[in-house]
Amino acid sequence: MKKALILIIIGISFFSCSSDDDNGNQNNCDFKTIINKNQYEAAPSDPLAINSLEINDSCLKINFSSSGCSGETWEIKLIDSEDIMESNPPQRNLRLSLKNEEVCLAIVTKELTFDISNLQIGGNQVQLNITNSEEIIVYEY
Repeated sequence: MKKALILIIIGISFFSCSSDDDNGNQNNCDFKTIINKNQYEAAPSDPLAINSLEINDSCLKINFSSSGCSGETWEIKLIDSEDIMESNPPQRNLRLSLKNEEVCLAIVTKELTFDISNLQIGGNQVQLNITNSEEIIVYEY
């Protein structure tokens, strides 16, 4: 009886383990970065202020603020323009898109992470130029 119980516990433990492996890409970012010229140009652009940018592995952490009630209904996307500027290091243009229909006077601050691994190009780094941010950030990989 004890052997059967041990085998059941081992079996449950084995099958309850999950893998975060997604084609070799492991990260815990909140969202994926979109690479699409049309969305870059046409996505909503409600007012926001980027407070800080930070890269951890392949996640870009963006701290930003906008007016609103709670930010619960905000639709947020990080969109790349598809353009790659040849310089040293090469550069990419991105935009943090916000659709904000909240009508409140409070200032809400959020911090979200975006998977930027799909922005890698030849070499080992790329400069990310993000609209609404004067900070220069270089993604090294």
